[in-house]
Amino acid sequence: MAAFRALAASRLAVTAGFAPRPGLWPLPFGGPAPSSRAALHASAPRPGPRVAVVLSGCGVYDGTELHEASSILVHLSRGGAEVQIFAPDVPQMHVIDHIKGQPSEGETRNVLTESARIARGKITDLAKLTAVNHDAAIFPGGFGAAKNLSTFAVDGGTCKVNRDVERVLKEFHQAGKPIGLCCIAPVLAAKVLRGVEVTVGHEQEEGGKWPHAGTAEVIKALGAKHCVMGVTEAHVDQKNKVVTTPAFMCDTALHHIHDGIGAMVRKVLELAGR
Repeated sequence: MAAFRALAASRLAVTAGFAPRPGLWPLPFGGPAPSSRAALHASAPRPGPRVAVVLSGCGVYDGTELHEASSILVHLSRGGAEVQIFAPDVPQMHVIDHIKGQPSEGETRNVLTESARIARGKITDLAKLTAVNHDAAIFPGGFGAAKNLSTFAVDGGTCKVNRDVERVLKEFHQAGKPIGLCCIAPVLAAKVLRGVEVTVGHEQEEGGKWPHAGTAEVIKALGAKHCVMGVTEAHVDQKNKVVTTPAFMCDTALHHIHDGIGAMVRKVLELAGR
């Protein structure tokens, strides 16, 4: 105990040696604080755009594609955006065993609860999302967009879109605020926003490189325009302020997916004008 007291006393003595002089603020590197005049004239940092990210669960086969969600969040962080994550408080269509690739019989999960895994617990019910409080909205892909945010996986072009998803898409569109969607998620915009332009990549499978190429024909049947784009590209519908990129609609290396999503996020932030 005596040795501990001696050590503590020596630490306090060292700390006292670095105490700030009267009239100066304590700073991490010991430098003097700026004068009150300098502080008065310093410009406050401009707040970044407020972006809502809408998830659909956790896991590519029954929820959000995690790599796409992570990539979106990384690019938004780099772009200085203020992000809030949302998901609908509804049951998943089903639960998929991601090792077997088959439904787990008798198991049920909640979309909001599962999405919280990606959001590190900081997530809000989609019912509370409004365009008034945000500058843009982004929807990652994954089968959750086609199973939990809509019934596209089962019903194709005759699908129904989750009520809050439809409301959010229409609110942001009517407010002239940009919407980003990747992978299969562009079908949501094609279903809800009449005449919108989107991309899900190429329109031919090309030997398996574009395994979901048939989705483009369904998009056209919905009255939307499909634009052929590469996986590292993003299509911008300037009129409707909708930005889309193929992401994992293409069977390619992860860094190409990341680059395409980066292109989408940058365009969304540009359109947000913040």
